[in-house]
Amino acid sequence: MDTKRLPTHPGYVLKEELEARGISQVKFASCIGVSYTMLNEILNGKRSVTSDFAILVEAALGINPELLINMQSRYNMAIARQKPSTAARLSEIRNRAASWLL
Repeated sequence: MDTKRLPTHPGYVLKEELEARGISQVKFASCIGVSYTMLNEILNGKRSVTSDFAILVEAALGINPELLINMQSRYNMAIARQKPSTAARLSEIRNRAASWLL
């Protein structure tokens, strides 16, 4: 069984940053023009960071948007690989394509 830890969702990093700066979620959501619900879902790893959201964060906090997007991409890939249906399908594809690699 694979026990590798999931990559960190970028929302968790942003949540820690807001707390370290003493910025409330309500205040930050208002500042960047998104709903509190949307921000809270991102900060709790329930919603993905989009490119649009990442550049809003950059404007407000100076955090590199590519960092957030790359973190989200790594997180998404790890989640996709953990799905049992995906793992089985990948195994089938690898078996079928094995002869191409010789």
